Amino acid sequence: MYYTDRGIEELERRRGEEEVSLAWVADQLRTFTDLNPEFETSIDRLATWLARLDDDDEE
Repeated sequence: MYYTDRGIEELERRRGEEEVSLAWVADQLRTFTDLNPEFETSIDRLATWLARLDDDDEE
């Protein structure tokens, strides 16, 4: 298990039953980036990766 998996596991454990929109997730990512600008590149990469997940199916 990677160190970062702990945060993912906590997210799943605490909020795994919730349904949220991608607009809500995008808003939370913006808020996180505003509060933690040093993570801007990582958040941008994550958002881009999520946005392009289906691109491989089209090729």
